[in-house]
Amino acid sequence: MEKLKVIFMGTPDFAVPSLAALIDKTQVICVVTQPDRPKGRGHKLQPPPVKVFAEENNLRVIQPLKVKAREVVAELAELKPDLIVVVAFGQILSQKILDIPRFGCINVHASLLPKYRGAAPIEWAIINGEKITGITTMQMNAGLDTGDILFKSEVKISDDMILPELRERLMTVGADLLLKTLYKLQNGGLEPIKQDDSLSTYAPLLKKDTGLIDWNKSAREIHNLVRGLYGGARAGKFKIWRTRLARENLSAGEIKIVDGKFFVGTGDGALEILEIQAPNSKKLNAADFLRGNKVGDNFWTNE
Repeated sequence: MEKLKVIFMGTPDFAVPSLAALIDKTQVICVVTQPDRPKGRGHKLQPPPVKVFAEENNLRVIQPLKVKAREVVAELAELKPDLIVVVAFGQILSQKILDIPRFGCINVHASLLPKYRGAAPIEWAIINGEKITGITTMQMNAGLDTGDILFKSEVKISDDMILPELRERLMTVGADLLLKTLYKLQNGGLEPIKQDDSLSTYAPLLKKDTGLIDWNKSAREIHNLVRGLYGGARAGKFKIWRTRLARENLSAGEIKIVDGKFFVGTGDGALEILEIQAPNSKKLNAADFLRGNKVGDNFWTNE
């Protein structure tokens, strides 16, 4: 069977396994990714992971500022793809792009649609305490993750699973489900299912204040926030990286240090701080942090 001519659109690490899977099974004629962005203290331009992988595999790469731009749409149309595959690309496709391939555009989305449509489904699934999430392959339309469902694959979220662990699991599942979807596409086995919009939920972009810890919330809520943001949760001037539910009897925000262990009370229950980071310092486990830092009254508010 002749290989499908595919344009791949994706940007972060999450998209790389799907692109790798396509290289073996299809003819990837072009990779579209976001422009290089400044990162780190030196603000040097860094290529997105998909670009790095694509160039290592001698694939043509384009990095449009706006994929909807007329000249970009024309360039994509000239390639005459059979299919466009989109995985965490980061830009909305216009109807003109959706209409280019003869098999349309297929998206690999990191949730069980229609739940968690939007930009940050993995993070919000953990933050909201979900026990199960997964991957959906979808026939794209002009809406935000509203296209017909092709296949789903479930992934369990354990109570202490952190963001990088879940993301890595979903990356692998996504690549496998994409290949299953393409096999069915070529062999006439796809049966698209319309989404039930009444069951939809939204996973918006994360904002800086998303990670602000409110010690009046329950221990479970705060624990979920910490593991869902992994380095993005903040209490005062400190980043909280890892926590664990604890049995200590403390009031909200109250700190207790016992045998090198760091406990904090919440509105319901307590947490043990396992990893913490002070400003302009590196992430430390609690015991090392306590050896070098004074922890007393007003610790969270003291500047």
